[in-house]
Amino acid sequence: MELSDANLQTLTEYLKKTLDPDPAIRRPAEKFLESVEGNQNYPLLLLTLLEKSQDNVIKVCASVTFKNYIKRNWRIVEDEPNKICEADRVAIKANIVHLMLSSPEQIQKQLSDAISIIGREDFPQKWPDLLTEMVNRFQSGDFHVINGVLRTAHSLFKRYRHEFKSNELWTEIKLVLDAFALPLTNLFKATIELCSTHANDASALRILFSSLILISKLFYSLNFQDLPEFFEDNMETWMNNFHTLLTLDNKLLQTDDEEEAGLLELLKSQICDNAALYAQKYDEEFQRYLPRFVTAIWNLLVTTGQEVKYDLLVSNAIQFLASVCERPHYKNLFEDQNTLTSICEKVIVPNMEFRAADEEAFEDNSEEYIRRDLEGSDIDTRRRAACDLVRGLCKFFEGPVTGIFSGYVNSMLQEYAKNPSVNWKHKDAAIYLVTSLASKAQTQKHGITQANELVNLTEFFVNHILPDLKSNNVNEFPVLKADGIKYIMIFRNQVPKEHLLVSIPLLIGHLQAESIVVHTYAAHALERLFTMRGPNNATLFTAAEIAPFVEILLTNLFKALTLPGSSENEYIMKAIMRSFSLLQEAIIPYIPTLITQLTQKLLAVSKNPSKPHFNHYMFEAICLSIRITCKANPAAVVNFEEALFLVFTEILQNDVQEFIPYVFQVMSLLLETHKNDIPSSYMALFPHLLQPVLWERTGNIPALVRLLQAFLERGSNTIASAAADKIPGLLGVFQKLIASKANDHQGFYLLNSIIEHMPPDSVDQYRKQIFILLFQRLQNSKTTKFIKSFLVFINLYCIKYGALALQEIFDDIQPKMFGMVLEKIIIPEIQKVSGNVEKKICAVGITKLLTECPPMMDTEYTKLWTPLLQSLIGLFELPEDDTIPDEEHFIDIEDTPGYQTAFSQLAFAGKKEHDPVGQMVNNPKIHLAQSLHKLSTACPGRV
Repeated sequence: MELSDANLQTLTEYLKKTLDPDPAIRRPAEKFLESVEGNQNYPLLLLTLLEKSQDNVIKVCASVTFKNYIKRNWRIVEDEPNKICEADRVAIKANIVHLMLSSPEQIQKQLSDAISIIGREDFPQKWPDLLTEMVNRFQSGDFHVINGVLRTAHSLFKRYRHEFKSNELWTEIKLVLDAFALPLTNLFKATIELCSTHANDASALRILFSSLILISKLFYSLNFQDLPEFFEDNMETWMNNFHTLLTLDNKLLQTDDEEEAGLLELLKSQICDNAALYAQKYDEEFQRYLPRFVTAIWNLLVTTGQEVKYDLLVSNAIQFLASVCERPHYKNLFEDQNTLTSICEKVIVPNMEFRAADEEAFEDNSEEYIRRDLEGSDIDTRRRAACDLVRGLCKFFEGPVTGIFSGYVNSMLQEYAKNPSVNWKHKDAAIYLVTSLASKAQTQKHGITQANELVNLTEFFVNHILPDLKSNNVNEFPVLKADGIKYIMIFRNQVPKEHLLVSIPLLIGHLQAESIVVHTYAAHALERLFTMRGPNNATLFTAAEIAPFVEILLTNLFKALTLPGSSENEYIMKAIMRSFSLLQEAIIPYIPTLITQLTQKLLAVSKNPSKPHFNHYMFEAICLSIRITCKANPAAVVNFEEALFLVFTEILQNDVQEFIPYVFQVMSLLLETHKNDIPSSYMALFPHLLQPVLWERTGNIPALVRLLQAFLERGSNTIASAAADKIPGLLGVFQKLIASKANDHQGFYLLNSIIEHMPPDSVDQYRKQIFILLFQRLQNSKTTKFIKSFLVFINLYCIKYGALALQEIFDDIQPKMFGMVLEKIIIPEIQKVSGNVEKKICAVGITKLLTECPPMMDTEYTKLWTPLLQSLIGLFELPEDDTIPDEEHFIDIEDTPGYQTAFSQLAFAGKKEHDPVGQMVNNPKIHLAQSLHKLSTACPGRV
């Protein structure tokens, strides 16, 4: 594409159409842009458009399109073509910083994000002048430009907060500090001076405080990994100014909005974070500044209101106190009983109260409430911070703190008892206080793993939790119901089993509560209880113990999916899946009804998949239905196919990308359930599975390989006779997969199934070419994963076709290659093989080479006999070699560049562990014993 006015006009028209609400106009325009984005100059056309266009809407649209284009295409993925030509990459990096800084804020943010995406891949090695160009802009004096630089720097450097330590990371941070630390410090001081100068100018203060927030965030990122020498030397400057800002109160920066935090609150919140970082990680250096910060933050806490806009500030301030009180250095600050009482009374208890804003979220924004409360994303809430402070204080003062809070809990419960309908919030706070006090260590999987022994959890459960749950009205006091259910979830390992068993029918009843939070918590609690483990690692609750509730449990779970707001509730679907898994055969009488409801739900959500976890658990539940029913009655597989295939056909025809990998996995399970030959309906699908377009999506690959393996396992003879012309297509898929470092193991899975199941004469003509492809890949790109897979394959080949056949095919490719493979690959690398079945395959294969390969006995290969035997012994006696060469770098998991359907493996659709040795050798134990006997007979002095 040329950088011409005509192309700019065409691009403008199509960008306009992408904003059209009519799908008939919008989708073709999106498809067109997708089709041309691979052309040279396409990204430069977008940048030219957002620079020169007079239409602000088009400029914003171009900036968003450009950012998404960069997100999808900038990363260079090994084994895949470069999606942006080098000339475009150079031009983008040469122009984007200037363009970003000269653009309006709305566009600046999009381009800043694009720079951070590019920087994540190219900075510093491929973009060494980025930092210099950004720092030079600090001299402009234009805070629109300066804030653009700071915003971009924050996007680039915030990853230092969560990166693992490495020499490469240290080198990059040092480079950044050398170039950035001094200019940032000078800018910080200059900005604070300007704040004093413009103290009465509201608009100037807003710009300056935006800068100070970004500067404070950058301080946090640059100090996170370690305390840099520069910041240690300049700690006085930073900490004195942070303290001044923390105590500052300018009425011009105060906002009337009770919900949204203002600039002053955001800045103070970040300063609390910075102080907490230094208190936790650099306490010795920070010690002389700490008392001032404790005083300032304490005053902040006791003078700040309960409005939502202060939540982040208050939670960060409390987290600062929590981090301080946990450190032995600062223990003396909290030893006084009056101090502890004051903290409990003025900070902890007020911030544990259930406010009107919390009640509103509980009722009107239940999904967000659940996410924060159940999934631990409540890190910035007052309650969570107060809870962390309680735990921190209990580290050194468990007795006094428990005593102080026991009085508060009793007082709150007495207030509740006086008038429950009015004072229910007192009980809510009491439950939360008990939970905070008793929880010393907690995990998502097991709930509380270590509890405060001074709190009687069972007594509290019986006296204050069970009565609420036993109430006949499941809709009364929904917050207290949710509190009670959460108590069961959290303390499920501390409350005795008999009490938990009593609570199960109560939880089942609460699945019908109108409150989304209550019935979601009930489903989640049941799911957690059903996963608990007892003696011998068996489930704590048996199917027999839950049997009396089976019908009402399944009925209420599926009814809960019909309640308003819960049609795609992932917690309910997960509870359905877990109930199926626990109850097993007990659900068979209900399966005809349940599978109908599941397929109806599948059809509904396939129109617009939006809840990935819900969808995953739904497919797991379908797989469990098939497994459990067909285990008892294999013929029932036909009924499942009748129920599911219409929906599957619609999903495949409509190309529902999110569901296609799941469909292939379920089809694999159904196909493996057939005991005889492959039904014709499956064979009609087989040629379509080999189409290249299906294999272009990486998310499809594991599921497709699994499905082809099922075809080969169940119908190799049918394929060899009725679809012999498709074998080259099958090997073509193998060739594509083996060329990719990411998918070569999938290629081996397919190849192993071909070797194991296909009739030998159907693949004879392709065998040599298969080995040549493998050796080419080995020569071009040798990785540990490939070597391990290759070793398993050649030993499987040896078992199937014989040791002599393996030696002959190697030497047919190149004379004496068999010896090279033994010496360079099998003997030195066999110890890397892991997995019981894989080791067994290698053991039998090597034993065959030692005992059934004449050239190993009387040719130049004989010298390798003893080392090969030693490698066989080492396979079992020596520890597994799990070392990985330094040059092998695996792709880090991060934000997916653009949308791409990921593969999610269904646990209940998985293959049962398959032992090909058992399939190909009548009795592998006898065979191995006979082979070892041959070894000892042939070489009595060496075995």
